[in-house]
Amino acid sequence: MKILRSLLTLLISFSFFTAFGQYTEVINSNRPGVSESAFSVGTGILQFEAGAFTVKEEHTPLNYEVGGFGLDFSIRYGVLFEQLEFSLDGIYQNDKITFNNAAIPVENKRSNFKNFTLGAKYLVYDPYKNAEDDKPNLYSYRGNRKFKWKSLIPAVAVYVGANYDSDPNPYTAASVEGFSPKVMIATQNNFNGGWVFVMNLIQDRIGSDDSIFQYILTLTHSFNPQWVIFGEAQGINSDFYADNIFRVGGAYLWDKDFQLDANIAFNTKDTPSVFNIAFGASYRLDFHKDKKIDNGY
Repeated sequence: MKILRSLLTLLISFSFFTAFGQYTEVINSNRPGVSESAFSVGTGILQFEAGAFTVKEEHTPLNYEVGGFGLDFSIRYGVLFEQLEFSLDGIYQNDKITFNNAAIPVENKRSNFKNFTLGAKYLVYDPYKNAEDDKPNLYSYRGNRKFKWKSLIPAVAVYVGANYDSDPNPYTAASVEGFSPKVMIATQNNFNGGWVFVMNLIQDRIGSDDSIFQYILTLTHSFNPQWVIFGEAQGINSDFYADNIFRVGGAYLWDKDFQLDANIAFNTKDTPSVFNIAFGASYRLDFHKDKKIDNGY
């Protein structure tokens, strides 16, 4: 916990050197993928993101299969500084695992949180701050869509959190229980033409017997203000479980505070194979107020 306190102190200290807005006129959701944007929701924003997904896995060498459903959620709150966001995230799964090795299949029902994490994210660098050359060109369509080398410089945020695992938990190593730290670096590139690239590097359950390293790469494209599609690759590596999962899907902006989404997730191996379908929604309560500037008048 000393590591968490030190990192949180470091995050807050950045506020004395940077002050720029995170608030957007429309909802800024991390869905439909599982990656984290580098940007916060903005001060005065309480945002809810939730979804339901199917669970279908088949392990060919060990001859078992898993079927069930899951629920995931995220509660995000922007407070104190525009760059700072607190969040509570969880993934709950309820399934049945069936072992087909014996003459009579053996079934076991399982349920628990795969993740339950409280954390804070802080934007430490924003290349779009005061970017005069990023203003739209009213006289040139091509000028607004051409590639800009500056867009290769990403916005960067850091995240620190505490993950809680109950004992026993069928989705973790047997000895994992209680609190363990989680840290993440999130980057984001905004390209012309409605393209956004997000990268997350995550170390979770630090110090436990199920310490996990993950990377998540998400590419999003908006066709218009309402419709967005995305593709995502997630790599998971631990002594308990390793996989590469791919997702494709899209989202629809219903209004400025409400978004709907859907995606499918799959992998390319059989130890086990994975194929999940997910639907979700995001909604925000907007209490944001712009700060008043004293200009002497």
